[in-house]
Amino acid sequence: MKSISVCVIGAGTAGLAALKNSLEHQLNVVCYEQSKQIGGTWVYEDLSPNIEDECEIHSSMYQGLRTNLPKEVMGYLDFPYPESMADSFVSSHDVLSFLYLYAEHFDLQKHIKFQHEVIRVLPRTNGRWEVHVKNRLTGKCFVEMFDRIFVCNGHYTKPQYPRIEGMEIYQGCSIHSHLYREPYKFEGEDVLIIGAGPSGMDLTNQISKTAKRVFLSHHLKEAPRTDFMPRVTQKPDVQRFTESGAIFKDGSQETFSFVIFCTGYQYSFPFLSTDCGIFVANNHVQPLYKHTININFPTMAIIGLPFMVLPTQCFDLQVRFVLKFFSNEQKLPTQEEMMDALHEDMQERKERGLTERDAHKMGEKQWFVLFQFVYYQELSKIAGHNVKPVIAKIMKDCSKKYIFELETYRQYQFKVLDDENFLKIHVK
Repeated sequence: MKSISVCVIGAGTAGLAALKNSLEHQLNVVCYEQSKQIGGTWVYEDLSPNIEDECEIHSSMYQGLRTNLPKEVMGYLDFPYPESMADSFVSSHDVLSFLYLYAEHFDLQKHIKFQHEVIRVLPRTNGRWEVHVKNRLTGKCFVEMFDRIFVCNGHYTKPQYPRIEGMEIYQGCSIHSHLYREPYKFEGEDVLIIGAGPSGMDLTNQISKTAKRVFLSHHLKEAPRTDFMPRVTQKPDVQRFTESGAIFKDGSQETFSFVIFCTGYQYSFPFLSTDCGIFVANNHVQPLYKHTININFPTMAIIGLPFMVLPTQCFDLQVRFVLKFFSNEQKLPTQEEMMDALHEDMQERKERGLTERDAHKMGEKQWFVLFQFVYYQELSKIAGHNVKPVIAKIMKDCSKKYIFELETYRQYQFKVLDDENFLKIHVK
């Protein structure tokens, strides 16, 4: 019997999981990675002065970044971070080193074609996929056919900007956090930071050490703690920009020379033809079964869309779930049943007051009796693996610490004792 062929697009955290688990299912798999190395967004990139399109920069890593989750919850389901990494909140370099350990342990790199960019994916009437690939070294393109597709291209490349009146008349400098690299560029300046998610809070902390003044604009119901950053003033949402600053929704007005938008990213799949049956509306990628399988063509899966999750463990679990169907070990529900499941999920979100933009947001939906995760449990019924209860407990302990304990939460070290219990030790 001919082996099922699988194409994995991208060799970041998700792509490596797709590659490793496909190999363990004895599938004939190849991974295309457009850059020179594995790691995806965890690979630091300096900014070239002649970059014309911010989307040309794949990575959002900046100098001095440390994770906002402890490494104890950031490993794969069957491959944790090594104990030799003492700190729990590690650097981006440490995360990249871990991904290399994972790739080396499972001998993955020989299955990856580096500097090969997937430029088009099209479904064919025989049920296979036509994949057009560009060799970035030679400039030549070629076509390969596959039975299955894992889309693992990452989702921190195409910045999302808010629509605010007057943005076009503002005369100062503005960037998205995607292009932020170090705080010294803002020395002595007045800076507006829009957004108080993990990046917004971390950049506020970094830039406040060099800037003259920092204004943090957000709409959080409970104000984050910034008293340890004396140069920071919190502001509500911007009502409109002026030539030299902005007027905020409380009527106050400020002037500043820089704006940094920490406002998230858009899901983007420029290489998927419209025939693939996937479209994005209000940042909702659809139609997908369990946020991953293409309902129109269920031999394609997109890995890594859910946010407010345990990223690596979530990606790993999604891959294992999908492979039960890709390998024909499990029979897929009918298209009608999968669409019904999608509509039920969206209706449940609507009843909780979420908008379509929150279609892939997990957050509180994950919390479950005994600290288990609902979405993970749904996947695990098919995948046969689940997130250990201790991982969920550590995650709950860390919830929103980047907002309310930014100054101190990275001073703790976690130690997993068994599948249920952990220790938390103050080390600094």
